[in-house]
Amino acid sequence: MAKGTLVVIGGPTASGKTRVAAALARSLGTEVISADSRQFYKAMRIGTARPNEAELLDVPHHFLGHLDLEETWSAGAFARAAEPVLQHLFDEHGIAVLVGGSGLYIDALIKGLDPLPAGSPEVRERIQERYKQEGLQALLHELKQLDPDTHARIDRNNPHRVIRALEVCQATGRPYSEQRTTPQDRDDMRIIRIALDLERDQLYSRINERVDRMMAEGLLEEARALLPHRELNALRTVGYTELFQHFDGTLTLAEAVEAIKQHTRNYAKRQLTWMRRELSWTYLPPEPERVIAHVHANG
Repeated sequence: MAKGTLVVIGGPTASGKTRVAAALARSLGTEVISADSRQFYKAMRIGTARPNEAELLDVPHHFLGHLDLEETWSAGAFARAAEPVLQHLFDEHGIAVLVGGSGLYIDALIKGLDPLPAGSPEVRERIQERYKQEGLQALLHELKQLDPDTHARIDRNNPHRVIRALEVCQATGRPYSEQRTTPQDRDDMRIIRIALDLERDQLYSRINERVDRMMAEGLLEEARALLPHRELNALRTVGYTELFQHFDGTLTLAEAVEAIKQHTRNYAKRQLTWMRRELSWTYLPPEPERVIAHVHANG
């Protein structure tokens, strides 16, 4: 029997998820659980477009800026930490809002994690060494040969996920994609999925404008301060990687900014691809009033 209702606000980066989720939670008298893995880290504020206090509308948000750079948080770790928060919100309000563009983290909470073969430390170490010597593109090329399905959907700016997929392929002799199951939604809560829908040109324009705004707000200085920690997994992401390359002298500042925009647009396309795999999303424009009306009508 369902204990409560979870409203999931999804959508690509720069689609306005934070504003909509905060307005919805305030309307419902509840709180927000953030499933955006890039916004978990304290030191990464500008480069992850962390929402400011005004955008949060005085609504409590869980899991924003609570990790140190040295900490790593898997989707499973997020789900385990989020579960007691979710149950508390159900007890107190009967409803909660989950927001994010990190599909793996959303699925971890509402579906559970699909089992995968145990890793091979020897294989992983060999792949990690190759990554250091040859770079991420070499690993992506091999992954495309071994598992084109995973290559098509994986976050290509996340070395940890690429290494993990290659590790499974090499250790088992079978594609990573063939060994993933499709967990079903949990039946102990009601789930309402809302995807924020924009025309592609409008989305890309928002992305470009947001990158320009982040640069104006001090992203270059933030990245320079984080440069000594560049090998940490948390910083191997869009926005920091390109500026680190600028500091190395391989990209001009203008080239780095354009690369951030392009890679962010690519990331948004992958987020949309992930969402289309799940048919239960209701697509609505990023207008808080429309979303609130829909939830109240279907809650």
